[in-house]
Parts: sequence; structure tokens; C-alpha cells
Amino acid sequence: MALAGVASRRRCDELIKSGRVKIDNEVVVAPGTTITPSRQTVTYNGRALVLVPPVTYLLNKPRGIISTAKDPQGNPTVVDLAREAGIKERIYPVGRLDKDSHGLMVLTNEGELANRLIHPRYGVEKVYHVRLNLPITKTQMKRFASGLELTDGRTRVCGIVEVRGRAIYRVILKEGRKRQIRRMFEHLNRRVVDLQRVKIGPLALGNLAEGALKELTGRDLTRLKNIIGLR
Repeated sequence: MALAGVASRRRCDELIKSGRVKIDNEVVVAPGTTITPSRQTVTYNGRALVLVPPVTYLLNKPRGIISTAKDPQGNPTVVDLAREAGIKERIYPVGRLDKDSHGLMVLTNEGELANRLIHPRYGVEKVYHVRLNLPITKTQMKRFASGLELTDGRTRVCGIVEVRGRAIYRVILKEGRKRQIRRMFEHLNRRVVDLQRVKIGPLALGNLAEGALKELTGRDLTRLKNIIGLR
């Protein structure tokens, strides 16, 4: 079911237990039931499921692009970029980068991979290069790293290192709240001038061109799945 794009594996288990899934027109309530796809039909809420091969892509998101599958305001989205690049599979973004930020994103149709990449329990590190309007002090850096009290709760311990001077910092997070980095620096009376995500777990932005996508395969995909315990 997860490979048919219904939901994550955990959510699919719940759907099966709810009695909404049938195999050859018979209700099944036991997660992990095996089938022969070429001979049996699985339906969810009366709709036949079609097995879709799992695919995962890396994207260098430009500024001005919305990091959702659809935007009610009609702004261009990361999925629009995928369609323009000729990607036919139904894929969706993992996590978000706000409209004014840019850099590395993952798009996939693997529900469980997406779930584990964004869930704080798996502690996947995301690395950002951030430029501020003004530098922060060493004391402020320590406060930032130890966690700040925002409107939605205290942030987790994170990493921050000054790079190259000129108010540029390397920030490492293991969580991903909405506009978190911008809000953290606002808490310190600083404004983010530029924010770029350069790494997700073992995956680096490298020389991937802005707006370009690259399918993740082989060793890179294996390394990514290994750090989140997915086989």
C-alpha cells in the first residue's frame, strides 16, 4: 500500500486494521499479509491499488518556489519543477523550505522514507548556511545552540558555527519547525538575509544546479535509508 502511494507504512497498518482494505474482495485486517501482485487485487475504500516503483529525487530548490505539492494561490511549486523536468511519477516533497529560502530538498513517493526523514525521533541532521544582517555575539551563539523558547516551545539543542565572518553561519538542526531558523534569529534580534540548506543526513547539495533534480539511486540511497533504519 505504501508503494501505491496510499500513506506511510505505519499509517497503512492502521488502515488495514480498520477494515478498509480488501484482497480479492475479502476484507483483510492483518498488517503484513503477503500477496502475489500479478494474481491478486488489493483495494482501499473500493479503489484498486496499482503498485508504483519507489523513486526518490534530490532538488536544488530556487527562491520563490513553494515547497508543497500544490499552492492555493497558484504559485509555482517544487512538484511543478518535477513535472517540467519530465518526471512522471507522483512524488511529493519531504519537509519544507520556505518561499524565500533555497537549497536541498528530497522528493519521493516512499511514504515511510518521507516519514522517517522528517520525524525528530530519527534525528536526521539538516545543515544550513545562513547570512544575517548583523553578526551575533559568542554568548548569543551559545544561547542559540542550547535552545531558545519560541511561541511553539523550546527548540532542541543544535549546532552553530561562524564561517568566513561577515555574519555567515553554519547551522545544524535535528528538527524542522515552520520557519524555525528565521524565528530563532529573530529571537536574538537578527534578520536572516539568506538561507540555504546544503545537506540532509549523508546527502550534500554539491554542484546540483539551481532548479535541477537528480534521481537518488545506488549507494547514496542505501546510505540514506541506513541512517533511518529503513531496508
